[in-house]
Amino acid sequence: MTWGADTDADAAGEQLIAFVEAGGTLVETADVYGDGAAQQVLGDHLAAGLVPREELVVAARGAPAGAALGTDSARGALLRGLDATLSRLRTDHLDLWQLPGWDAQVPVEETLSAVQVAVLAGKVRYAGLVAPAGWQLATVAERARSLGNLVQPVSAQAEYSLLHRTAERDLLPAARFHGVGLLAWAPLGRGVLTGKYTDGTPSDSRGSSPALAPYVEARRNERSARIVQSVLTAADGLGTSPLSVALAWVRDRRGVTSAVVGARDAAQLTASLATETVMLPPEIRAALDDVSA
Repeated sequence: MTWGADTDADAAGEQLIAFVEAGGTLVETADVYGDGAAQQVLGDHLAAGLVPREELVVAARGAPAGAALGTDSARGALLRGLDATLSRLRTDHLDLWQLPGWDAQVPVEETLSAVQVAVLAGKVRYAGLVAPAGWQLATVAERARSLGNLVQPVSAQAEYSLLHRTAERDLLPAARFHGVGLLAWAPLGRGVLTGKYTDGTPSDSRGSSPALAPYVEARRNERSARIVQSVLTAADGLGTSPLSVALAWVRDRRGVTSAVVGARDAAQLTASLATETVMLPPEIRAALDDVSA
């Protein structure tokens, strides 16, 4: 999300190398990250051969320039946005094309036909949805059946963390029923679950960034403070970091395919990747479930 802005191209390259060397594959990007700068940085690194393109699963949201989430889902607009995304990424296809939300002004069948065109043209391998409601995901899945496996959604991307469990109300049940995997973004509660904001706002944090401060502040309140304290207690008892506790909780939730993390540098990313070895005991998981319910 911060590549090309708070994270320069060299630092992004270090992250990409560290990620692939650790066995990582899924790289998520969007046209709205830095107004396309993030995709441009990733595309430059792929073109330079920093890591082999075939080792990555590139998931991208390619919407028309300047379009808000949930608008401009007409076939022509989507395909133009896709071409622009592919150009910035300097690749001939997306492994996962994430459609930008629900557009009430466009028939679902028209949006799905754009996926069909893109798949048949070899520009897209699979498609998913960004931030759908449960009924929207279910509607798309049902309408897609008439068009065959080419356009069946395989993923839904939504915010999900100990601080924000809205997806459990209807999206996760719908996703499980239709065989769709959840890509959980902001699994660290926009950074708040790391505990870094317990005693204020560090000068090098996203919370001190003019562009991202409102994004972080939305998850800082009294309820969040209680949950963060529980995460800190669990981390202390397990001898691990609050970051790993929060990530492991999301990673192991039923229906979650992956937790999408961002990092300022390779060191931060490596800390997130270390979560792979962390397993939460049932009693700690239950305690976190209760305090965040």
